[in-house]
Amino acid sequence: MKKVLLAISILSVIIYSQELSPSVVKKLAFKGQKIAKIFCQEDKLPQDKSNVDELISKIASSKACGNIGTNKIKAVAYYLLNKGDTKEVAKFKVPNGAKCPVCGMFVYKYPKWAAHMVVDGKNFYFDGVKDMLKYYFFDEDFKYDRDKISKVEVRDFYTLESLNATKAFYVIGSKIYGPMGNELIPFKTEKEAKNFIADHSGKLIEFSKVTPEIVMSLDKK
Repeated sequence: MKKVLLAISILSVIIYSQELSPSVVKKLAFKGQKIAKIFCQEDKLPQDKSNVDELISKIASSKACGNIGTNKIKAVAYYLLNKGDTKEVAKFKVPNGAKCPVCGMFVYKYPKWAAHMVVDGKNFYFDGVKDMLKYYFFDEDFKYDRDKISKVEVRDFYTLESLNATKAFYVIGSKIYGPMGNELIPFKTEKEAKNFIADHSGKLIEFSKVTPEIVMSLDKK
């Protein structure tokens, strides 16, 4: 009976694993890396990289990860298949207690959405790109010298990698919401942004095309 249930579970994971976008695959690989480190005996995991369906079956059969659920097995399979793309990435650190200067929300509670600016040597953290751009655009309201901005950073939606905000690609109007509702969701590449749009809808926009009107319109939806 246990073998039958295991076979059914593996089959359900395999069916679900079909036709995932590259951006979702990357997200699963990062998740699988963390799961493998916590739950698995990595030296007992399958080493071949044939395909994800076979890896799912082999991981489940090997018991290298104990009795983890089928979704965790799938993530570990994608990690094994994409090991070269799951190296640690540079991330800016949000200090405990950091508050967004625009809305007053605690930023460290929402690290996935955090953005960062350095103005005249001082660090400012924001709970999302939208609030950061309000601060960036409306310097008369927040009283700072725009010429003294030395760094503007955002985080890639999937990997949380620190990105130069001016070189990132953004999606607006998607079905995914941040702590403050509608957001500009950042990606390292245009391709990843377009893959996200295919999964969650929205519109692609570059930093240079973002206007104060676009930023404020996100609060009106």
